[in-house]
Amino acid sequence: MNRPTGMPAPALHIAGTAAALPGPAVSNASLGKVFGISEEWIDLFVGTRTRHFGWDLATGEVLHSLTDLCAEAAGRALDASGFTASELDFLVLTTTTPDALLPTTATQVADRLGLNYLPVYQIQAGCAGAVQALDLGRALIASGHRAGLVVGGDVTDRFLDPARGAATLPTQELVNYVLFGDGAGAAVVSADPEGEAIGVRALLNCFTGQGRAPGQTIDWEGPARRDPDRRMLHEDYKAIEEGVPLMAGEILWQLLETTGWSPDEIDFLLPPQLSGRMTRRIVEDLELPGPREISCVADTGNTGNALPFVQLDRLVPELRPGDRALALVVESSKWIKAGLALEKEDTR
Repeated sequence: MNRPTGMPAPALHIAGTAAALPGPAVSNASLGKVFGISEEWIDLFVGTRTRHFGWDLATGEVLHSLTDLCAEAAGRALDASGFTASELDFLVLTTTTPDALLPTTATQVADRLGLNYLPVYQIQAGCAGAVQALDLGRALIASGHRAGLVVGGDVTDRFLDPARGAATLPTQELVNYVLFGDGAGAAVVSADPEGEAIGVRALLNCFTGQGRAPGQTIDWEGPARRDPDRRMLHEDYKAIEEGVPLMAGEILWQLLETTGWSPDEIDFLLPPQLSGRMTRRIVEDLELPGPREISCVADTGNTGNALPFVQLDRLVPELRPGDRALALVVESSKWIKAGLALEKEDTR
């Protein structure tokens, strides 16, 4: 049965946002020196200038866990929203890289924030997880809850080994050493326009990968698995280059159709953040007349579930009452289209 893939959102608002990036930014020169990768190759092939790691680049020692980053981002979002921890009715966390299978990172973050006696959910997802978490938040708000916390983040310490030289890596794995970074982001969502008062006018969350090979595969056990034929972290970059720009265009037009907005009514565009190079190509292909681009991947690296939240956090200071924004999110793991239509409300 065919189902609608973009839906007008019932009352859902973003009241506060925040992001957390660990340690100092790591340049292409520093990264290339450790892994024996050409700085020029990184600039040309990926187009990302810096990224942040929660582990020490020289030793691999973990300095910031996913729980650390998510709790930091969540606490800041709560402060920005005007809500107190006691006023939250739920917490939803999305990640590809939980600190452990159990206890969930979501419950660990709730504990850090002093939350208790409320529902806590964890979603296993890639880049689209941020929208999936907001979709769950929307359902919880629609069921009668007043406000909740939605968090997303990812870390790379399980998958990037500083002891491995670039010469030992196939290209499909080598790209991951320059593509990804660590980080977390969060948003407080509410039933009424409070705090930042950004209305979610439409939300798209649609699996489209039936019968299609994955564009990205992540092995939970990473390099600990000794099977030489088992890939740690694999990108089909050719499939991603071919598929993602097309999917981004489809998301754009589905959101416009759902909201009834025209392209010239869009003030801000939050494009998919796979890499600096890919983001530039997507924006060029969309050919929108004039929205301002809100991107972060060239500075943060691909932080997975954190990325849409980091973009939202960068968008918030720019919005004025009546401004409209579209956020486009593509997950290439098994081809998921996701997106948001946002509007700043006038609460004066």
